[in-house]
Amino acid sequence: MANGGGGGGGGGGGSSLRMSSNIHANHLSLDASSSSSSSSSSSSSSSSVHEPKMDALIIPVTMEVPCDSRGQRMWWAFLASSMVTFFGGLFIILLWRTLKYLWTVCCHCGGKTKEAQKINNGSSQADGTLKPVDEKEETVAAEVGWMTSVKDWAGVMISAQTLTGRVLVVLVFALSIGALVIYFIDSSNPIESCQNFYKDFTLQIDMAFNVFFLLYFGLRFIAANDKLWFWLEVNSVVDFFTVPPVFVSVYLNRSWLGLRFLRALRLIQFSEILQFLNILKTSNSIKLVNLLSIFISTWLTAAGFIHLVENSGDPWENFQNNQALTYWECVYLLMVTMSTVGYGDVYAKTTLGRLFMVFFILGGLAMFASYVPEIIELIGNRKKYGGSYSAVSGRKHIVVCGHITLESVSNFLKDFLHKDRDDVNVEIVFLHNISPNLELEALFKRHFTQVEFYQGSVLNPHDLARVKIESADACLILANKYCADPDAEDASNIMRVISIKNYHPKIRIITQMLQYHNKAHLLNIPSWNWKEGDDAICLAELKLGFIAQSCLAQGLSTMLANLFSMRSFIKIEEDTWQKYYLEGVSNEMYTEYLSSAFVGLSFPTVCELCFVKLKLLMIAIEYKSANRESRILINPGNHLKIQEGTLGFFIASDAKEVKRAFFYCKACHDDITDPKRIKKCGCKRLEDEQPSTLSPKKKQRNGGMRNSPSSSPKLMRHDPLLIPGNDQIDNMDSNVKKYDSTGMFHWCAPKEIEKVILTRSEAAMTVLSGHVVVCIFGDVSSALIGLRNLVMPLRASNFHYHELKHIVFVGSIEYLKREWETLHNFPKVSILPGTPLSRADLRAVNINLCDMCVILSANQNNIDDTSLQDKECILASLNIKSMQFDDSIGVLQANSQGFTPPGMDRSSPDNSPVHGMLRQPSITTGVNIPIITELVNDTNVQFLDQDDDDDPDTELYLTQPFACGTAFAVSVLDSLMSATYFNDNILTLIRTLVTGGATPELEALIAEENALRGGYSTPQTLANRDRCRVAQLALLDGPFADLGDGGCYGDLFCKALKTYNMLCFGIYRLRDAHLSTPSQCTKRYVITNPPYEFELVPTDLIFCLMQFDHNAGQSRASLSHSSHSSQSSSKKSSSVHSIPSTANRQNRPKSRESRDKQKYVQEERL
Repeated sequence: MANGGGGGGGGGGGSSLRMSSNIHANHLSLDASSSSSSSSSSSSSSSSVHEPKMDALIIPVTMEVPCDSRGQRMWWAFLASSMVTFFGGLFIILLWRTLKYLWTVCCHCGGKTKEAQKINNGSSQADGTLKPVDEKEETVAAEVGWMTSVKDWAGVMISAQTLTGRVLVVLVFALSIGALVIYFIDSSNPIESCQNFYKDFTLQIDMAFNVFFLLYFGLRFIAANDKLWFWLEVNSVVDFFTVPPVFVSVYLNRSWLGLRFLRALRLIQFSEILQFLNILKTSNSIKLVNLLSIFISTWLTAAGFIHLVENSGDPWENFQNNQALTYWECVYLLMVTMSTVGYGDVYAKTTLGRLFMVFFILGGLAMFASYVPEIIELIGNRKKYGGSYSAVSGRKHIVVCGHITLESVSNFLKDFLHKDRDDVNVEIVFLHNISPNLELEALFKRHFTQVEFYQGSVLNPHDLARVKIESADACLILANKYCADPDAEDASNIMRVISIKNYHPKIRIITQMLQYHNKAHLLNIPSWNWKEGDDAICLAELKLGFIAQSCLAQGLSTMLANLFSMRSFIKIEEDTWQKYYLEGVSNEMYTEYLSSAFVGLSFPTVCELCFVKLKLLMIAIEYKSANRESRILINPGNHLKIQEGTLGFFIASDAKEVKRAFFYCKACHDDITDPKRIKKCGCKRLEDEQPSTLSPKKKQRNGGMRNSPSSSPKLMRHDPLLIPGNDQIDNMDSNVKKYDSTGMFHWCAPKEIEKVILTRSEAAMTVLSGHVVVCIFGDVSSALIGLRNLVMPLRASNFHYHELKHIVFVGSIEYLKREWETLHNFPKVSILPGTPLSRADLRAVNINLCDMCVILSANQNNIDDTSLQDKECILASLNIKSMQFDDSIGVLQANSQGFTPPGMDRSSPDNSPVHGMLRQPSITTGVNIPIITELVNDTNVQFLDQDDDDDPDTELYLTQPFACGTAFAVSVLDSLMSATYFNDNILTLIRTLVTGGATPELEALIAEENALRGGYSTPQTLANRDRCRVAQLALLDGPFADLGDGGCYGDLFCKALKTYNMLCFGIYRLRDAHLSTPSQCTKRYVITNPPYEFELVPTDLIFCLMQFDHNAGQSRASLSHSSHSSQSSSKKSSSVHSIPSTANRQNRPKSRESRDKQKYVQEERL
C-alpha cells in the first residue's frame, strides 16, 4: 500500500497496522473465518480498488485481546464521553441558573408583600420591634450554613495557604506530569488498539491517576464560587477530555490515545508550584518560569494534536490519508514552524493538520517572536554573581561589604593577603549590590583562589544567607572616605550593622565610621559588643589623633601609620635617606605570648632582653589583674612583673621573628648570639605552656575589658606621690575641677566662644610661642570634621598644665561656632576669625614661632575632580612656606608684657612665652616652619614639596612629604581593617597611643552628653594621669649627649630604659645627615626601630615613650625635648619635658606646689 497502512495505523507503529496479508472483502460484514480465509487469498486480489477503504476501518486483533472480531474503530465513543460530560454539565449549570433566576423574579413580588406585612405586624408591637422569623426560614438558614461549611472545607483543602492544600496542589501537579509521561510512552503505540486493563500496567497507573483527578475535580467544583466559569476553566477542560476516556477504555477493553496530550497544559502552573515551595522568590525568576512553562506547554500540546490527526487521517477521507509520524517528529515540526524556518522534511498531509497549522502559525509565530527574546533577555540579565557561597571545610571566610570599589578592594587585599601574614587561611567573600566593572573583575580573577564576589545587599536576609554570614568568622564594612555627606555614609553603615546583627547577633563586625559622634549610634544596637570583638574604626578620630601626636612629636603619624600597614622590605644599596627609611617601613606590629623564662621579671628587664638578644622591640603588654580583667599597658615601668601567659606587643619585620619571644628558653638559648637560632627547644617546661597554640597574628578574643592602660588605678599607682595621705593629696583643693570625670583629660568650665575670639590686632599683640596653629577651611555648610579629636590628645592629663601647648584656630567663625560645642571644655584654646590664606592672619598668630602648623579642610569631599579636592590645603601649605620673617626673638622679649590671649595667664612664669629657657633660633623662612597637611587624594602629595623628586605614580608611603611627617592621608588608615581582624588588640593599642586615653566608657559618656564632664580630683582620677606619652629627645645636649656623636642606638636604648624607664622606638633624622658636606636642608625623616648597632648623629631626635613625671609641675630639670633642628644645632621647644633628679624627688618644695595650685585657680576664673 502506498500510504503504508490504514487510518487505524498509529505513530511509530505504523507497520503494526499492516496485516500479515491484506484482507479482501466487500461492503458486507465479515466474520472471523471469512477474515482468515480472505487473508490467505489476498495475494491474488491485491489490485482491488475497494481494498484501501476497507483496510482503514479495521484495527489489529490478537488472540490475547479479542475486543472486536471485526476490528471496528471506536474513537467516537471516547470522544463522545468527553463531549457529553462537558456539554451535559454545562447544560445543567445553565438550566440551574435559569430556574434560579425565574424563581427569584417570581418571588420578588411576593417578597415585597411579605415584607410589608412584617413591617405592619412589627409596628403593632408595643416595643416597636419586628417579630422573629418563622420556623421554615430558620431551617433554610441552617441548610445554607451547612452548605457554606462544606464549601469552606473544600476551599481549604485546595488552597495553598495551608499545608494540606499545598501538599494536594503539588501532588496533583506531579500526577499530571506522570500522566503526561505515560502519554509519551503510549504515543509509540497505535492511536487505537485493544488492551486488557488487567494486563496493561500503564493503563492501570493511568486509571489510578485519573481517579485522583476526578476526586480533586469534585473538591474544586464544590469550592468554586462561580460554577459556570469553573466549568470553562482550562484545567476543567483538560479533565473533561482526559478523565472520562480512561473509564471508557476499561469498559471497552481498548485504548485511544486521543486528547491525553492536553495534560501538557498543566505545565502552565509550574511557576505557582515553585512559589508554593518557596523556590521562586524574585519577580524575574517568576516571570522567566512563567514564560518557559507557557511556551513549552503550548508547544507540546500542539504537537500532540498534530500527532493525533496525522496518524489517524481525515474522517471524511475514511482515515486513508494518514501518515506515520512519531510524537517527537511532531514536536520538531512545530518548532521549525514557529521559528518560520520550515525545512520541509516533515509536514502535515491531512486536511485537519494543515488547517490547524494555518492558525497555529499565526499564534505560534507571535508567541515565538515575543516569548523567546524575552526569555533570552531574562536569562542574560540574571546576576552573574548571584550564586551562593559554599564553605570549604577547615577554612574560614569573612564577608566584606559596604563601599566596594577598585581602590578600596585593592588596598584591602594588598594588606590582608600580604606575604608577611604567613598563616592566612581565610577566604574573602565580597558582597555588593552592583556588579563589578572590568577592572575590579580582573582584580577578583587574579585572587580567585582566596576571593569570591556575590551580587546582593547585606540589608537583604536572603543575600546574607547566600554568603553564609552565620558561619563567617567576621564581617568587615568599608566606608566611602570621599563621600560628600559623611553622616549619610555612616548612617548607611550603621543600617548594615543592624541588618547583619539582626540576622546573626553573634557575628563579629568591624566597620569603618567617618564621624566620631556617629559611633554612639552603634551602642544602641543590643547585640553590639566590643568585648566580643566588635570594633568601629573611626577615621576622623584616628586621623586627627595621628595629626595631634605629630604636634607633640613631629613624624609620629608617619611612624604609626607604617607600623600597622603591611609593607614589603625594599632593599637599597646606596647610602641615601630612603635606605634607612625603608628599613624601618618594613616593621609591623605583632603580638605573641611571652615565654615562661620572662615570668617574674620587670617590664624594662624583659624589654631590654628582647631588644638586645632577640632583636625584638616590645612596647606594651596585656596585663590581667586580680579580677582577671585584661588591659593593655604601654611601657608600664619597672614596678610591674611579667605574669604567666602575658601577651606582648612587638615591633618586628615579620611574624616569624616574634616567635622568638615565645620560644625563648634561658636554659637552652642563654648562650646563643644569633637570634635566628632561637627556635622551639625540647624542654618540658616549654611544651607544657598553655598558650602555645596561639598565633601572633590571630585575633586575641580574650573577652576581657579592653581598657586604656590607665584605666586601672591599682596597676598604675606605683609612685608614692599618688598614695592618699601624701602632700600632693593633702594640699589638693578637692573643690577645683581640673580634669574630666575620668581623669584622662584636662578640663575647664564651659566658655562662650566670644571669650576666646581674637581680633587680628589682639592676636598681633599676643605673645604666642611654642603653640599649635590649626588652619581650618570650612563654612556654614561644610561637614564637621570633629576638631575635638584633634584637641583631646593635646589635652591629655599625663601632661602638666604648663606643658599644654596653646591651640589657635584660624578659619571661618561660622564653621568654628558649629564645632565649639565640643571644644568649650578644653583650656588654652583661642580662635582667630580669618582665612589660612591670609598672611596677615598667619603673622598675627606668630606662625613662625609655633611648634606645629596643622592644615585641615572640611570642604575636600564637595568637589568631584579628585585632583582639586586638596587645592585649599596645598595652597595654604605653599603660602606658608613662601613667607619670610624677621628675627622674632628680640621682638618676643620686647613684647613680653603685651596682650595675653583668653585662656592664658601671663602672670605665671610657667606660662611666659619663653618659660625662662633657651628658645629656638628664630625662623626666618616659612620652609622651616613645621607643617603637617591633611590630604584626601594621595597623588596630590607631589604638589606639597616643589624641590623633591618624587614620581607622580609613587605610592604615598614612599614619598618624601609622608616620610618626613609633613603630609598625612586618610587612605593609610585602610590597613587598620586587616590589622584589627587579625588582632583586635592592635586597634586598642593604636587608639590608646593617638587619642590620649579615650576608652569605651568615655565614649559612652560622650554619647550621653556630647561633652566632657568635669570631675573632682580624687586619688583614682589622679592615678589615671600616670601613663606614658610620646616625646622626642634631642641628643645635642643633656644626659644622652655623649651618645649623640657616633654612639650606638642600642646603647642609647638600654641607658634610657634603665635610667629613666624611657622606651625608645625610632629616630627623627635630618634628611641629609648622611652626607659628609654641610647641608642647609632642615627636613627630617622617620626611622622606625633601628638595629642595636645603628650609628647616631648629634642632630638626631629620638622617639620615646616617656613615663609621667610627677615632679615636672614643681621643678624643671635637665633633659630637654626638641622638635626642630637646623644644620648642626637643635632648636628648643617651648614645651620642655624633664626627667627630675633623685634630689628633686626627695626635696620637692611645697611653695612651688602651692603656687601651681593658686595659678590654676586663677586660670579657671578666666
